[in-house]
Amino acid sequence: MTDSIFSKIIRGEIESHKIYEDDFVIAILDIGPLSEGHALVIPKEPAVTIDELSDEHAAAVGRVLPRITRAIKKVTGARAVNILQNNGADAGQAVEHVHFHIIPRFKDRGENVAGKPDIKNGPGLQMIWNPGTLTQEEALELGKHIKRLL
Repeated sequence: MTDSIFSKIIRGEIESHKIYEDDFVIAILDIGPLSEGHALVIPKEPAVTIDELSDEHAAAVGRVLPRITRAIKKVTGARAVNILQNNGADAGQAVEHVHFHIIPRFKDRGENVAGKPDIKNGPGLQMIWNPGTLTQEEALELGKHIKRLL
């Protein structure tokens, strides 16, 4: 694993706007927010992607993600959030340390964090979802192989 900006934040070498910390997880405000309250939840374990994360650190993230989300929603007044987690460069991961984005959504505000109109999807984040198809046979075959590895 490379020594990422998040590793340096965890070690206290780089300043951050910390909103939560325990033995396994740190949460900070994103310095390039897509909306008010945009935060990052980062396990302290040095793993690049979620599949490299230990069960212990994954469970710790799972414990605090809902609590941090509730606090952000209450403080910002957001009625909805996107929880976003990219794994690998091909999936849009920019920092080589697993992390989760909590991105509050304010559709009623109709603007992004820079105050520019963004009527389509609310502040700062736009998604296009192009679903494919899955046949019964494909699902059975794929499911069989996945279950075997679990």
